[in-house]
Formats: sequence, C-alpha cells, structure tokens
Amino acid sequence: MVRSVVCFFIAALISVGAESGADDKQCVDSGRGPVIRIVEQIRKADYEGDRAALQRLHHELAPPAADKTLASRVLYWRGFALWRRAINGFNESPTPNDLEDDLNGAITDFKDAISKDPENVEPKIGEISCLGYLMYVNRVDRTRLQEFAQQVVPLLKETQAAAPDNPRLLWVMGPMRWSSPPERGGGQDKAFELYNRGLEAIRKQKPNPDPLEPSWGEPELLMNLAWSNLNRSIPDLKAADEDAHAALQIVPYWHYVRDILIPQIQAAKVTVKTQ
Repeated sequence: MVRSVVCFFIAALISVGAESGADDKQCVDSGRGPVIRIVEQIRKADYEGDRAALQRLHHELAPPAADKTLASRVLYWRGFALWRRAINGFNESPTPNDLEDDLNGAITDFKDAISKDPENVEPKIGEISCLGYLMYVNRVDRTRLQEFAQQVVPLLKETQAAAPDNPRLLWVMGPMRWSSPPERGGGQDKAFELYNRGLEAIRKQKPNPDPLEPSWGEPELLMNLAWSNLNRSIPDLKAADEDAHAALQIVPYWHYVRDILIPQIQAAKVTVKTQ
C-alpha cells in the first residue's frame, strides 16, 4: 500500500512536471515568436538595403529581463540591425552622415549581448567588424585609429582562438587581410584564402534549426569573392560574375549585388572589350 502511494506520488510529480515544462516551453516559445518575426524582417531589410526599416526594427527589439540567453540573442540582432544599416549606408551616394552613430550603437548592443553570454562569439564578430569600419571612417585621425586598434586586436585574437573556422568571422577578417600589407600577414591572396575557407566551412555545417542563432554567411562570402575578383590587381571578371550570380541565386532580392555589384562587373567587361 505504501509502495503504491509512493509510486502514485512520483507519477503525479512527473506528470505535473511534464505539464509545467510544457507550459514553460509554450511561454518561452510565445516570447521567442515575436522576436523571430522581427529578426526575419531585419534580415530581409538588410538585403533590400532598407536603412529606415533597419532603424525601426532595431527599436522594436527589447531584450527580456528574465532570460539571459534569449536577451543575448535579442541584443545581437539589435546590434546586427545597426551594423547592417551602416554597411548599407556605405553603398549610398552621397554617403549618409550617421554611419558612425550606427556603428557605435551596434557596438553597444554587441557588448551588452556579450555581457549576457560571454561564451557566444557571434556578437564579438559583429563588434570586430564595427571597430574595423570605425577605423576606416577615422583613417585620417591617427589618435582615434590607434584607439580602435587597441580595442579590436585583443578581441580578434580572443575570437580567433575560440572559433577559428567560424565562417562569419572569416568573412569579417577578409577585408582586413585585403587592406593589410603582406609583411603583416595581409594581401589579396590572404583575403581569398579566408573567403574560400569560410565557404567550405559553412557548406559543411548542418543547418541550425534555431532562427535566433546566426547561420548567415554563404551569400555574403560569395559577394565578397565577387567584389574581390572585380577589384584584384588582375581582375577575374568571369569569376566575379559567377560569384555574384551565385550569391543572387541564394538571395534574389539582394539590392547591393543585383543593382550595384553586377552592373559594376558588367561595366568592367565592356571596358575590357573596348580596350
């Protein structure tokens, strides 16, 4: 009799626990749902070059107070929205005057994301890229240039040690290698090596079922390969065209690739034919 009561009590606890767990999961999922929808809109606005939408969507994301992991991901995508708003701004003419504000705002969000989950390398990758762009924006100011370099170098070393084959890190490092002299480990060939490593890595990865975990990178790497083949010392326009169209096949509505990069490649082909 006692054993029967104990067994019933344990079974009841398991049942209640299972129901409670289901309720908790449903609560978490309901909290994630609106975030996922905004993140999907951010990704679309990035590819469309819609800077106004990126600013608006950044404001719509609010990190939850009770869930540090979810808060870290929300803060990452907040930073991502401003990061990509700045990158898209570099493609506009005339150049917007708020790029530095966007980059600094993104860094704030990335730092907050890191504080919630220090083991997550993704916001560190975003911060590294933003610091690199700030170095470019302030390239004539040696004092500020040195200030940003002192921040990015240790962060880059830390992130490389933690995730050397992360395709998004390799994508971010490519332009740094491209613009660095060979004696400092840079050069065009080094940038191509990083992009190709990134492509190989991301194509081997299994798709991440969680839309809040960053898995982007393949079209971005293809885009950078296209740009690099167009702008290398001896341009490879055939490869540039193939890489650009491969990126566009993945994201057919990518404004930069469709409306800016591919026309530049086509114009270069015309120039070559008329020479």
